[in-house]
Amino acid sequence: MRRFFSLLLGPVLLTIFIVISPASSWAYPFWAQQNYENPREATGKIVCANCHLAKMTTQAEVPQSVRADSVFKATVKVPYKKDLTEIGADGSNVPLQVGAVVMLPDGFKLAPQDRWTDEIKEETKGVYFTPYSEEKDNIILVGPLPGDNNKEIVFPILSPNPATDDNIHFGKYSIHVGGNRGRGQVYPTGEKSNNSIFTSSEQGKVSAITPAEDGTTLITVQTDSGEEIQETIPVGPELVVKVGDTVQAGSPFTIDPNAGGFGQLDAEVVLQNPARIYGLLAFFAAVSIAQVLLVLKKKQVEKVQAAEGI
Repeated sequence: MRRFFSLLLGPVLLTIFIVISPASSWAYPFWAQQNYENPREATGKIVCANCHLAKMTTQAEVPQSVRADSVFKATVKVPYKKDLTEIGADGSNVPLQVGAVVMLPDGFKLAPQDRWTDEIKEETKGVYFTPYSEEKDNIILVGPLPGDNNKEIVFPILSPNPATDDNIHFGKYSIHVGGNRGRGQVYPTGEKSNNSIFTSSEQGKVSAITPAEDGTTLITVQTDSGEEIQETIPVGPELVVKVGDTVQAGSPFTIDPNAGGFGQLDAEVVLQNPARIYGLLAFFAAVSIAQVLLVLKKKQVEKVQAAEGI
């Protein structure tokens, strides 16, 4: 019964998001969760890039090494110019929102809140973390969040313990990070959103521009062969053509309203074996003692040589 409700929950939530809050649902990672079992394709591309076509820099900070069964921070940075706006789903100008995905190695996961430090609690205030799925709790999603206040998103991560899990070993692991700001240019259905540039599909002359009651605009192009084609421009994008303009196939009808973009990168973290650290400390201690003994021996030899008049 629980499995049935779990399968039913996704479509129900998707419907609620679309009907009640379309402006935010277009940017929500929920789309990726519904359409992809794994958000990272075989080529290494994170699937967010399928809808967010523009590229922008994403940065990540992770420790070089961590201990077993310890909490550490992975910080994802999604920088952009402050107070930047874009076109919302209703055509109005809205502030950019941000989101991030962190794909951890097997065994790593979001740290339980009872192990968060006061510093982590302060840095993650107002941030809601979501596992990608019940089976993939090592993939963590965040967003959408107000961009101006969340250009750095802190993920509290719990490292695994090889002593209690035979499938985990000490060594180097890869972490895949994606960061997004702004709405996507393509919906998962393949349709363009109003956050995209619209172009002419044929060569010809713009013969009519007709606004519709729902806010969309109908552009009629008379092709060189005399045929009339119509292009629908959704609410929001600003037109750059007027009646009488000649257009080529691929010529823009609108400006490019997109102000955001998606970026991804890989990072590495070492799950450090305490025995190696102890061995390294013992090695340093042995070297230091050897150096002291060599100095003392040299002093002793110098004293003997001085006493014998050598």
